[in-house]
Amino acid sequence: MPARFPADLHVRRRAELLARLGDDTVAVLPAGGQVFRHRDVAFEFRPDGDFAYLTGFGEPDAVAVLTPFHPEHRFVLFVAPRDPERERWDGPRAGLEGARRTYGADAAFPVDELPRLLGVYLAGARRVVAPWGRHPAFDALLGEQLRRFAPHPSRERPGPVELVDPQVVVGEMRLVKGPEELELLRRAAAVAVEGQRAAFRAALPGRLEYEVQAEVEAAFRRRGAAGTAFATIVASGPNACVLHHTRNDRRIAEGDLVLVDAGPDLAGYVSDLTRTFPAAGRFSAPQRRVYEVVLAAQRAVLAVVRPGVPWDRLQAVAARAVTEGLLELGLLAGEAGELVEEEAWQRYYPHSIGHWVGLDLRDSGRYRPGGAWRTLEPGMTFTVEPGVYVPPDDPHRDLAGIGVRIEDVVAVTEDGCEVLSGALPTDPGKVERAVGAARRRRPGARS
Repeated sequence: MPARFPADLHVRRRAELLARLGDDTVAVLPAGGQVFRHRDVAFEFRPDGDFAYLTGFGEPDAVAVLTPFHPEHRFVLFVAPRDPERERWDGPRAGLEGARRTYGADAAFPVDELPRLLGVYLAGARRVVAPWGRHPAFDALLGEQLRRFAPHPSRERPGPVELVDPQVVVGEMRLVKGPEELELLRRAAAVAVEGQRAAFRAALPGRLEYEVQAEVEAAFRRRGAAGTAFATIVASGPNACVLHHTRNDRRIAEGDLVLVDAGPDLAGYVSDLTRTFPAAGRFSAPQRRVYEVVLAAQRAVLAVVRPGVPWDRLQAVAARAVTEGLLELGLLAGEAGELVEEEAWQRYYPHSIGHWVGLDLRDSGRYRPGGAWRTLEPGMTFTVEPGVYVPPDDPHRDLAGIGVRIEDVVAVTEDGCEVLSGALPTDPGKVERAVGAARRRRPGARS
């Protein structure tokens, strides 16, 4: 469910969107439909981020229409009507009255009326802000509506001629988080930290990766999360070199590193936190060397995060730091500047430095609006997650199969950044002590 922020927050957001749209643009934003796991068993519903951001409404199949030029209906919700028999199985719905009374809609209609009424709200608009390619049923309906307004000699009714991605408008609003959102993201990060501490306790040699996954996700639920923000990664030994390893079926060995990448979904806002730690409680010398390269890269990036810094500067700093570390490890040979220019580091560090975080894991907001890299502003939130992954078949046998990623969520402040997940250590000695402390608190552990 979306966060239950004060109702006036959604009112302010809609007012800002309407001001941004101008007098000739309509926004049509779907919540999305229920996705079924098999037959009649559905996954838990999670509304589209843009829809949730502007409405706070958490039911499937709803559609919001925002019309700056309509004299009365500036915010319209199309929703499923109340159905006592259906609610007996699935729980209460807001219905038309709830859409108006609780969620502030100027008008509410049954969603089945959308094909008949949407054209009324599109008439006179020159542009439509709507997603395309994310919700197939919605695409078909919107496409049919837009075809009705296509230019034709016998048709004088004006209508939309341009379709605009919500990233251009709503994405700009979502990119800078307000104080209520930042507080919720702090809470989500705190829950993520508890999940990692559960992994520290559980990832003993001999345990299976999915047993660790179960403990991480149980910790999320105990702290109030609705579930996970993405498929939990528990990657031991060489599995850590698979960036999105989610099978989680390997037995952890004595000398393994364990990479846990996990995040909760807390009231619709998410976190994303990765730590890599030794299953036996102590890094080996080669593991520590690789780990310190990644940590140095993360610290170098965090040191430059501040307002006014262009986004690509973060990747450049990470690439330089990782390249210098790979040279020290003997994994690369040559001159650092040339190797950075050639992107030689991508053999061992093939992903970007991070992504926006908020209502979605890879949150709304363009990185290069208008072709130029975006500069950071206070309130932006994103991950900083360098890594080094030495393939198991790498000729450097002492390092082969070692994979390390360190990831935190940060918020840009007026003069730097706040590491929202900073309660969990990254220094290798402190990580070892944190693993030991977590295991001493494990039920049945010897003191």
